[in-house]
Amino acid sequence: MGGADRWRVVILCDDQWERIRNLLPGRKATVGVTAKDNRLFIEAVLYRYRTGIPWRDLPKRFGDFRVVHLRFSRRAKTGVWARVFEHLAQDADNEYAMIDATIVRAHQHSAGAKKDGNDQAIGRSKGGLSTKIHATVDALGNPTRFHLTPGQAHDLEGADALLADKAYAADEGVIEPLRHAEIEPVIPTKATRKEPRPYDKDLYKARSLIENFFCKLKQFRAIATRYDKTARNFLAAVHLSAAIVWLN
Repeated sequence: MGGADRWRVVILCDDQWERIRNLLPGRKATVGVTAKDNRLFIEAVLYRYRTGIPWRDLPKRFGDFRVVHLRFSRRAKTGVWARVFEHLAQDADNEYAMIDATIVRAHQHSAGAKKDGNDQAIGRSKGGLSTKIHATVDALGNPTRFHLTPGQAHDLEGADALLADKAYAADEGVIEPLRHAEIEPVIPTKATRKEPRPYDKDLYKARSLIENFFCKLKQFRAIATRYDKTARNFLAAVHLSAAIVWLN
């Protein structure tokens, strides 16, 4: 087995590649330019986000880093990475869902993108620049949806799920809309509330599943620390990284 093949086994296994290869543009007999090596391109992107290196430091075996970055950005703009993720997430176990959010520090290099009325999901607080990743997972802890906000935003800004922690306990923000949709919330009330709302305490313990997912997601160093200037590219990277979680 040659050197390139050894790297492919490490980054993207054959069975993983087979599950997503037909979801990508650039295949033969499809509209548009046929990609020279779609698999090597995907592996280059995964390598960058797994290691957290600058694009310019991609190993030469992946080709021109400028081409890799441009292709990644173009596919982020056209929603390719979101569609790959959404295809895999169709297998979700929807017995119940969980929602939570995690904050990632935004590197100083992530600032500076054109605002155009958009804050790029980067906020400034006492800890510096940060982004909050809101996520929902299914009953097995597999990711199903994502939403980005500036790091200082309240968790309610990303709330749209069934099972959550006390940050989502505001009746007007989450509880009533869920009940209107005939969805039973499993959300404990805050200790300061005079009349605690009953909830399924055993089911609530399952929230560890979403915490475990965030741990998996943050194994990608360029997700654990945000380097992307645009929210679009960072969210695309989250979708691709979460797709790999599904493939594992």
